[in-house]
Amino acid sequence: MTNKDIRASKDADLAGSFHAIQRAARSAQELAIRTNTGIVISEGGKNVYISATELVKLHQLTAQENMS
Repeated sequence: MTNKDIRASKDADLAGSFHAIQRAARSAQELAIRTNTGIVISEGGKNVYISATELVKLHQLTAQENMS
């Protein structure tokens, strides 16, 4: 099975879903931070727990990188 970049799809709805998924993930992270809960993501086929504290740190790093 080959993994193709969904953004390269000829179907505009499918290609646009990439950004929708990113927005949903960002929203879930923000909710986890507000409620001081963690989230579980899949990374390399493994489930990984990220605490609210870790999410705050990741958001701060991202903000710093975007300012540079």
